[in-house]
Amino acid sequence: MAAVMEARPDASEKLVKDGKVSIYQPEQDGLIFPELPTFTSAAAQRQHLKERLVGACRAFAQQGFDYGFAGHLTVRDPENPGLYWTNPMAIHFSQVKVSNLICADHEGRVVEGNHAINRAGFVLHAAVHEMHQDIVAMCHAHTVYGTAFAALGKKIEPITQDAAAFFEDHVVIGDEAGQVAVEVKAGHKVAYAFKGVKAAIHQNHGLLTASRHSIESAAFWFIALERCCQQQLLIDATGITPRLVTPERARYSREHVGSEYIGWLHFQTIWNDLVATQPDMFD
Repeated sequence: MAAVMEARPDASEKLVKDGKVSIYQPEQDGLIFPELPTFTSAAAQRQHLKERLVGACRAFAQQGFDYGFAGHLTVRDPENPGLYWTNPMAIHFSQVKVSNLICADHEGRVVEGNHAINRAGFVLHAAVHEMHQDIVAMCHAHTVYGTAFAALGKKIEPITQDAAAFFEDHVVIGDEAGQVAVEVKAGHKVAYAFKGVKAAIHQNHGLLTASRHSIESAAFWFIALERCCQQQLLIDATGITPRLVTPERARYSREHVGSEYIGWLHFQTIWNDLVATQPDMFD
């Protein structure tokens, strides 16, 4: 008589049962593994967010994402949601530190800090933060591959497991393509596009990512999207049509390797390296 096999719960059901948010969290107790932070005060949370914002800027420097004064990263203040922290104007990503961050409101007025704010950064990020109260962080930089891929005006295809992390979770924005975003209306058009997605390809401009979880997640998914653009361009250059990940498998991969939590978790590797090698970021 054939043995009757019990139906095994899928990964999502098991996560709920175990009270976890990812299959990457260890089942065995006592192992070293990154834990989400908890805070006893808004001041402690603010300091944490500022340090991670600096870490994200330093990570962008490591990746070579600098282009003059272009590029801006923001994180919403935990106590005053109408304010956000950002990197100072015309300071290289590698020189951003806790002491030179600036805090601004949605009108672009600096309320804390000595440096000026990037006008384009204010127009885009302030609009997104104001329209989507659940978005806590956002990243943008003028990168080589992301900017080049943006000129094609198309989405990233599920060509790899990594690219599947963005499957049905990013958009292409064609409005005001190639026109520098210094007018408030341009920011509103970008903000509308960020409903329910973590990334956008702004045609003839570049990449933007947003997170409803953390600045770490927004920063890592920006780094990942840039890599996906590079891979897509390399494949396109062969002239060979790639075999795509099927929609069903792409959605499965996105669920398990493309979540906000996974973005945060990936960034912990970068953060640990920065802490060990760049202690001046806490100055």
